[in-house]
Formats: sequence, C-alpha cells, structure tokens
Amino acid sequence: MKTSLFLLSLVFITSCKNETNKTVDQNSAAADTLTFGPTKASSVKENKILTVEDIKKEYGILNGELSKGKLDSLSFKYECDERSGEVTFYSDKEGLKIIKHFYAEYSHFSSVENYFIKNETPFFILKEDTSWSFDDGTPEKPETKDDIIEQRIYLQNGKAIKCLEKNYMVKSSGSSPDPGKILNKEIQCSGEELLKTYGLLLKSKEKRGEIKCL
Repeated sequence: MKTSLFLLSLVFITSCKNETNKTVDQNSAAADTLTFGPTKASSVKENKILTVEDIKKEYGILNGELSKGKLDSLSFKYECDERSGEVTFYSDKEGLKIIKHFYAEYSHFSSVENYFIKNETPFFILKEDTSWSFDDGTPEKPETKDDIIEQRIYLQNGKAIKCLEKNYMVKSSGSSPDPGKILNKEIQCSGEELLKTYGLLLKSKEKRGEIKCL
C-alpha cells in the first residue's frame, strides 16, 4: 500500500514539473514574437520627404516657425559689381532650416530666393523675381509697375520633381491683384542654377558683416 502511494505521488510530481516547463517555454516563445514599435531603419524612412504633399507639409511647418520668430538668424551683405545682396541663415537646435537670399542689380531688378532645408538637404525653393518700369503718369507724378514672377520648385534627392510658376503685375496706381488667388501653372525646370547658388551660399555661412562677391 505504501509503495502504491509512493508511486502515485512520484507520477503526480513529475507531471506537474513537465507542465511548469511547458508554460515557461510558451511564455518565452511569446516574448520572442513581441514587437516594440518601428525599428530604427523604418523610423529614418518615415523622417524622409518622399512626395509633394510631404514637401508642402514640411514647408508649412518651417514657414510657421519663421513667422513666429522661433528660428535663430545670422546674416551678411555683399557687393559684387552691379549686384548687391543680403544672405540670412535661419536655424534651430537641429541645424540649418532656411536660407534667404535677396539681391538687386541694374536698379530695375530684384530677386528673393528662399531655400527650405531638412536633414541638411534642400527640399523646396521659393523664388520671386521683380522687374519694375515706369508706366504712364507724368514727370511730376510718375507711375510704375512691377512685373513679378514666382516660382516654386519641389526637390527630391537634389532634383526637381515639380515646378510651378505664376506671373502678375502690380501698379503703383489702382488696385493690386491678390497673389494668393492667382493660379500656378506647371512648367519644366531643372533647378540646377538655383542649386548651384545654394551651394555657394552654404559655403559662405560662416561669413559676417559685409563682403565682396560670393
């Protein structure tokens, strides 16, 4: 009788031990299959600007920070033959965000180039050229008109993927059009010249005060 009870107890203990091991193994297998959010590679991918919509969104963020005065700025001026200009670098704790390049030449022309930057790479260029001339009026009270060309260049990996342009005129007399209501038209462009200028500006970012040519 005692022998029978001993054998039954031994079988029971062995069975419990096997069940315990089985449960631990199952928990270990479950832990091996758990995911703890995106990997570093996928996070980097999500931080890239891949589409025109991504560009518009990022532009809106940076332009909002600029208008609210949240970006630090440093600038310098230059004089080079018939051209004079000013370059301003806007940045935050992450690095350079916007370069604004204004220049005027031959007294009747000026241009503003805004380069928007993410991860040390330009993703959008907003350019506005203005040519002015006399328009009617009298010698005592001359009137002028500004012919304005705006260009929007969307970039991916250093190449233009979309270019938009709008043209309008602003006169010193009479009402002026609302640029926001003027439709853009899609044009062919490479953006190569502007990207060359961007490279020159970037090389000059440590300059201060007034210099000669870029």
